[in-house]
Amino acid sequence: MGKTGLQLSVLSFGSWVTFHKQINDSSADELMGIAYDNGINFFDNAEVYALGESEKMMGRVLKGKNWDRTSYTISSKAFFGWRGKANKPNQTGLSRKHLTEACHEALQRLQTDYLDLFFCHRADKNVPVEEVVLTMNNLIQQGKILYWGTSEWSGVEIMEAHRVAQHYKLIGPQVEQPQYNLFERNKIENEFLEIYKNVGLGTTIWSPLAAGLLSGKYNDGIPEDSRLGMEGFEWLRDRWVLQEKLAKVKQLAVLAKAMGVSQASLSIAWVIKNPNVTTAILGATKKEQLTDNLKALEVLPLLTEEIVKAIEDIMDTKPVLSEF
Repeated sequence: MGKTGLQLSVLSFGSWVTFHKQINDSSADELMGIAYDNGINFFDNAEVYALGESEKMMGRVLKGKNWDRTSYTISSKAFFGWRGKANKPNQTGLSRKHLTEACHEALQRLQTDYLDLFFCHRADKNVPVEEVVLTMNNLIQQGKILYWGTSEWSGVEIMEAHRVAQHYKLIGPQVEQPQYNLFERNKIENEFLEIYKNVGLGTTIWSPLAAGLLSGKYNDGIPEDSRLGMEGFEWLRDRWVLQEKLAKVKQLAVLAKAMGVSQASLSIAWVIKNPNVTTAILGATKKEQLTDNLKALEVLPLLTEEIVKAIEDIMDTKPVLSEF
């Protein structure tokens, strides 16, 4: 993971949207079992997912599995709080108070003694970055977390945290969780380039399939049981399901068929081919879906220069590089 000694599986398993909202304990148990048996060692979560219920569900599954705690890594994220509209001041954001309490709450919900990774789920303009860095450093010293990172921070914000950490001889953020897929490419392929070089940065990618759009499941409309069809996730639908994007996805389906692979596994393989990607988080609701997504590792060797160029020609989403 970046310049750290932590080793994360190239594919990982997350709970956003799916846990508690789309699947029950039994399904979560089956899917996490399949993931673990196939070598996945990172399970991603956050306080805000299903307002804390996602972490509780994962905690119950992990307790039942009784896996060796040293054989997997688990994360939480803090910023949004877990009480939804009932959040009061200090129950959200990145203040020392909320980060510390959010960490304790996550440990309770996940039924674990420590978090391997703890993310600042967004940047907080209202809190000095010194307070954030010092709080995370304290949590590491207390043994409550092992590594800390950011999610959806800008390159400038990440580097500012590193500047503060170096100045005070503290531990800076070592991992970022950005969105990265064939539609969202600027941060990973452009904005973070200097950070990889200068301080090192692990990346745990969310939405490698662009909320399922790149899997091809929406090529003929929106299934009611999909996340784009769920109440409360209209923003995903409005953002992704645009005719222009669907036209590209349908062309990608033709290429995948010619290669003899699924569109989903091809899209995930494209993500993990990037050397600056540490792990791509899968978010499956069905056994068949997860099994297919895992085949991305078999598709990876098929991504020759010719195939990558064919994908680029179809998508036409490569970002223009910034001039540093």
